[in-house]
Amino acid sequence: MHYTFSAERPNSRYIDIEFTTSNPDGGEVLLQLPSWRPGRYELGNFARNIQRFHVFDAAGESLPFKKLTKDSWLVHANGAESLTVRYNYYAAQPDAGACWVDEEFFYINPVHCCLYVPGRLHESCSLEFRLPENYRYATSLKSTGKAGFVADDFDELVDSPVLASASLQHQHYDVNGCRFHVWIQGECHPDWKRLLADFRKFTEVQVKTMVDFPFTEYHFLVLALPYKFYHGVEHLRSTVLAIGPGAELMQPSVYTDFIGVASHELFHAWNVKTIRPVELMPYDYTTENYSRLGFVYEGVTTYYGDLFLVRCGSYDVGQYFKEIDLRLQRHFDNYGRFHTPVADASFDTWLDGYGPGIPHRKTSIYDEGSILSLMADLFIRRSTGGKRSLDDVMRALYVDFGKRGIGYSERDYMSLLELTADAPMTDFFMDYVYGTENYEPLLRELLDAHGCELHRSPALTVAERDFGFRIYADTTVTRVSAVAPLSIADRSGIAKEDELIAVNGQKIEVNLESLLAEAGNKTELTLFSPMRRQREITLQKGNEQYYHRYNIRRKEDTSLDSELLFRAWTQRSFRDA
Repeated sequence: MHYTFSAERPNSRYIDIEFTTSNPDGGEVLLQLPSWRPGRYELGNFARNIQRFHVFDAAGESLPFKKLTKDSWLVHANGAESLTVRYNYYAAQPDAGACWVDEEFFYINPVHCCLYVPGRLHESCSLEFRLPENYRYATSLKSTGKAGFVADDFDELVDSPVLASASLQHQHYDVNGCRFHVWIQGECHPDWKRLLADFRKFTEVQVKTMVDFPFTEYHFLVLALPYKFYHGVEHLRSTVLAIGPGAELMQPSVYTDFIGVASHELFHAWNVKTIRPVELMPYDYTTENYSRLGFVYEGVTTYYGDLFLVRCGSYDVGQYFKEIDLRLQRHFDNYGRFHTPVADASFDTWLDGYGPGIPHRKTSIYDEGSILSLMADLFIRRSTGGKRSLDDVMRALYVDFGKRGIGYSERDYMSLLELTADAPMTDFFMDYVYGTENYEPLLRELLDAHGCELHRSPALTVAERDFGFRIYADTTVTRVSAVAPLSIADRSGIAKEDELIAVNGQKIEVNLESLLAEAGNKTELTLFSPMRRQREITLQKGNEQYYHRYNIRRKEDTSLDSELLFRAWTQRSFRDA
């Protein structure tokens, strides 16, 4: 299967693609476009981005075809021994998992736009790019010339993004005989000495933890965007990182996010690219690939992405705690945790994607998954007196399953945790993975054993703390963004998307907080519903508080055992906290 890419009018955002394949028997040929991409477990329906689609034989004569499904076509080959499909693809999504073309650079994820013939995924795939002569190419694919590449099979092709431009910046570093490439596209001025030092540090600690690296080379493809952005996607032997503003890449706020997402995505080289759930082996690109193990392939990776940064010294303990605090806050703010276990949330990414969905229904394989990983790690460390940890579980998954090309099951993961902890973990799974029990009691207990505490404090705003609703506001409007179930606001009739107009007869003008603070125990709130009906709501303060703030702190007085557990966990001392 051969693919040729060009962009005759890059300002149109259309990539022109020519796909050629053999047809030995001359009969009908089914052509398929993937419906989703590995790394994002929801249907993408990429075929919606195709505008033109034509099929020809080797002599250039048109061949008839019909569309069978949303992303498959049946070609009546009329005896043709080969066929060529000419089509285009709208590439206007400059994030870490899609495609983009303009006058400055060309970027594709082949899984979005490369057709294939079902049953022939094992065949080699060749690529040719007809782009400006001065373009350089960043990809993990094997080169066959300046603008030519080859993949061993379709699975490798579609998990190997390509970035091309005349302005690519490139550096590399080596760890344990593996070369790690860093490619940056965009308006930015990286401090390469610092950047490579930090990348090398977290790479070294990851390789040391997992014993070796699955590949002989690896590529970080970085899109430095001109606006605030944060996104990363794992691929086979590479990752794409979209970060912005690129001009502020080395500023603390952007740089912290940058090395955070880079560390996270690198660990995916082991966790999901090599260690894969049995349900994802092999990938079926035509439909949902349901798995309840998202809390492992995304949650464990999220947990370790930050942990490796504190272990290697790129984060101090305070910064590490801030990263955990962000996950904790999202967890405790999310009332969906009382309704959807994280295992079911993994299954349901195929239902409603990665957005918030309807209020108070779903949990996150990233947030809840990382907290579960934290608890599992601390549980093992406490149970074994610091002799073993989640590190041992991940190494075992790598050796016993990943290296052997075998998919692991939910039972396999649970068994490895129990074996490593030398303690039963059935209740842990039933309560927190498959159930909706409150994380807080066990989390407090495990943190305490490691010389830390989970601190809870009141919300900062009156609306959140005393009444249980949140807002988003600008200079013209104040709207309700969330309402805590069974809170005073909820019981009083306030709903998401209500527009707030006045407090005790005074117009709200970006001053809701001060008006509520001055209102006393009883507040008359004027609002418009989404149906534009005016309503009057009475809010009466009670004793309950809502939307508490959570953060981890080091305990002032702790035992030597706790300090030793803390050091083993973070590879940092209490003095760094």
